[in-house]
Amino acid sequence: MKRIKGTFFVEDYYLNDKIFCEILNEQKQYSLSKYIAVKEAVFPFARFSGVDTVLGPEMRSTGEVMGLADSFGLAFAKSQLGGGVTLPSKGAAFISVKDQHKPQMVELARELIALGFTITATGGTCKYLRAEGLTVDYVKKFHEGRPNIVDAMKNGGIQLVFNTTEGKQALKDSFSLRRTALDQKIPYFTTFAASRATVEAIKALSLGGYEVESLQSIAGTA
Repeated sequence: MKRIKGTFFVEDYYLNDKIFCEILNEQKQYSLSKYIAVKEAVFPFARFSGVDTVLGPEMRSTGEVMGLADSFGLAFAKSQLGGGVTLPSKGAAFISVKDQHKPQMVELARELIALGFTITATGGTCKYLRAEGLTVDYVKKFHEGRPNIVDAMKNGGIQLVFNTTEGKQALKDSFSLRRTALDQKIPYFTTFAASRATVEAIKALSLGGYEVESLQSIAGTA
């Protein structure tokens, strides 16, 4: 995420997976203007049946898109739309995260509920969020029997997925979740930074939706 013109101090973001955004401690000097740009890499996972969507060093993107807006949330939403991902405005958000991210997910879950979403989670995450006073629907993991989270996704019961894992076994266990999200075209995010950016994007869209401007008008006012 970068400011376009002028002078302003802003945190650099690098979102692992497909988006470039994990919050760094050091601040860097970027240009200031009315516009914020968010770049998104596009990968051809959908073309290859059964392929995992976890990125490795050998992966190559098929292109990049950019979202441009006067707020980070809207710029992020546009970058997702350009990459083929339409963020939901309502429905059920599934959250299953490693222990390190559970405290951070509480506020995101609250914000999603305030936006009209319901929350669904697997065992550990469900227990943690309920202990924080949130209303959360429980669902089994894929390997815990049926009906499970993959069934819910295939049946249209999930519109958004936040899933962070830790360790090789957890990564392996969540393969069916990632692949089903891709096949069902459900927005799926695997880092806390990406999840937070997604909530900001949904909030921005709830205030007025996408704004379209020509590059000529942007160039003339930047």
